[in-house]
Amino acid sequence: MGIMSKILGGGGSRSVDDYVELDADDFADAHAETDTQVHFAEIADQSDVIPIKDAVYDGDFVIADITRHSTSDRTIEHVYDELRQVVQEVDGDIVQKGDDQIIVTPTGVKVSRQKL
Repeated sequence: MGIMSKILGGGGSRSVDDYVELDADDFADAHAETDTQVHFAEIADQSDVIPIKDAVYDGDFVIADITRHSTSDRTIEHVYDELRQVVQEVDGDIVQKGDDQIIVTPTGVKVSRQKL
């Protein structure tokens, strides 16, 4: 019996022993043990950089919304400088996606510059 016939159910009879009961509680605990999280943030002013830096130092990803700023805004230039410094310290990565988002990654994670 091939794999497709097992999946689609072609031929043969099935018994209760062919199936395994999955308990959803077993999987809920697995999520609680994750070490890395993805955070979403908005950057309105310079003070919004502090929690982003803390998250990256803790090993988490941050996707920050910068739609309140133009790319030529002096505030956003200072934000970029601070975040670049953090990324260099932790050996992470930082990229700007379009005109509205910055993605900051923790240690050992690089963002590909090529689309899939």
